[in-house]
Amino acid sequence: MSIDIKIPSVGESVQEAVLAEWFKKDGETIQKDEALLVIETDKVTLEVVAEVGGVLKILIKEGETVAIGAVVGQIETAGVATKSPTPESAPERSVPPETKADAPEEEPAIPKPALSGKEVPVQKSTLDDIPLSPSVRRLVAEKNLDVSKISGTGPGGRISKGDVLLYLEEAPAGIPEKMTTQVCEDLSAAQASEEVKRVKMSPIRKRIAERLLESKQNTAMLTTFNEIDMQQAMDMRGRYKEAFKKKHEVSLGFMSFFIKACVEALKEIPEINAFVDGSDFVYHPYQHIGVAIGSDRGLVVPVIRHAERLSFAGIEKAIIDYVGKIKDNRLELADLEGGTFTVSNGGVYGSLLSTPILNTPQSGILGMHKIEKRPVVVNDEIVVRPMMYVALSYDHRIVDGKGAVTFLKRVKEFVENPERIVLEV
Repeated sequence: MSIDIKIPSVGESVQEAVLAEWFKKDGETIQKDEALLVIETDKVTLEVVAEVGGVLKILIKEGETVAIGAVVGQIETAGVATKSPTPESAPERSVPPETKADAPEEEPAIPKPALSGKEVPVQKSTLDDIPLSPSVRRLVAEKNLDVSKISGTGPGGRISKGDVLLYLEEAPAGIPEKMTTQVCEDLSAAQASEEVKRVKMSPIRKRIAERLLESKQNTAMLTTFNEIDMQQAMDMRGRYKEAFKKKHEVSLGFMSFFIKACVEALKEIPEINAFVDGSDFVYHPYQHIGVAIGSDRGLVVPVIRHAERLSFAGIEKAIIDYVGKIKDNRLELADLEGGTFTVSNGGVYGSLLSTPILNTPQSGILGMHKIEKRPVVVNDEIVVRPMMYVALSYDHRIVDGKGAVTFLKRVKEFVENPERIVLEV
């Protein structure tokens, strides 16, 4: 019996997708609910899992563009369920752990992906004892990591791709030296060849390019700037950081300060929270805040719905959930729709000042930047303060200069005096 593997629907507006990667090879055995492939659309990247266990038959190769609903492979289940019981297929409860460990023909619970020439083999004991998804297993193998040192945040302590990426970011010194040597060799080879490389745009990158051009060409975009003294916010965060994390199980970041400040400012300047629709202005009675998040596949802007109803902890949890979804390819089209205003933090990459581009059809976007100590005048004295430049890009068709400047000034007041956010004054 064969079960078709189809490209799932991710929204009415999406008609096709690129089959970005197969996690298994043709003819390999797969388990039910195991990740099979990754698809890319112009909005999201999504993993597709197996509905049943069996043997994989690939019909469409990686890199092909296919229609939604198209059959890209099959799972052959015939013969798999009717196999006579063996140490590999017998129920777990009938085989003691000692017997399984000694069985010479034992197959691992999760088949390991074949290693390419550039991949570094990982010790068998490192991976066999811990269940990993194919994407995580592949990343661990490439980096030659000891998974016992990685903390899992998934269901039942399962290690996700996001956990591995976080481990690499926080402990770069832990990456084996042979990986560094391999990277240096690859770079040297690339420099020596001086060969021009042509890469086809991914659907997400192509869509980003289209939307940026659309924004520049179809809006009367203007940007106003200000600077914020971050001392009070930093002091408040420092005082309550540990207690906040202990109570809410999430860290207190500056993004929640700015989103809360924007929510209050949007209530006062509603045209920045509105859209231009032909000859009409469309106002919104709620604040759905988009948060720009960079990923290895491009920039995405998931939306925190009804941010006006959320606490600082609620906002931080929503952001962390979206970061996890993006890293694990679980972001859905619905997560990206309905935003009325966007906040982008270029400061995490070291940007001192920039002009953000509108995320159409929205009429406003706030750009945050790095915090840098600078000499400023306070009470007629020159002092050193942690300062941040902020930029508000807005659509001049609906937002006047007075409204834009007032909005940014209110954000500045709220962040410089965080208690005003709580008191809403």
